Amino acid sequence: MKKVLLHICCGVCALHSIDKLKKDSFSVSGFFCNPNIYPFDEYTKRLNAAKEACRIFEIDFLNVDYDHQPWLGECLKYSSEPEGGERCTVCYALRIKTAFDFCVQNNFDYLTSTLTISPHKNSKKIFAIAKDICADKYLAIDFKKEDGFKKTAALAREYNLYRQNYCGCEFSIHEK
Repeated sequence: MKKVLLHICCGVCALHSIDKLKKDSFSVSGFFCNPNIYPFDEYTKRLNAAKEACRIFEIDFLNVDYDHQPWLGECLKYSSEPEGGERCTVCYALRIKTAFDFCVQNNFDYLTSTLTISPHKNSKKIFAIAKDICADKYLAIDFKKEDGFKKTAALAREYNLYRQNYCGCEFSIHEK
């Protein structure tokens, strides 16, 4: 069974993604790496929801420590960009690079990300970034296909999982 590291942006997005990967016969481990999330209280809520999603589906939960300042240093110059703009491109790349490094260091066969389940995220852009960083170790799965977002939202309601109302960064708070 191939081992896949699933980068998790939040618990809600993780639910259907984990379920699909397990049904596709992957050994899945969840990886929470989101230095973009602001404020820290919001980060903690999303971290706990991601842990709960992994517990529900009985998979390992892994994470890195929260370190917002390096992310801010890279993304601040794009603070006026709308969601989906260059700020998001830089943000995706930072998180995918960290997840990929963890993937390689810990002998996973593949990396993929829950980022593609959101109807607000451009999967083709995410796939292009991931291909540049990960080459053939990235599983380009568009989790929003086949009603993935509806399925994950239904699972979140079923499990009463915390659901945020903005992308995560301090710049997106004002766009909600």
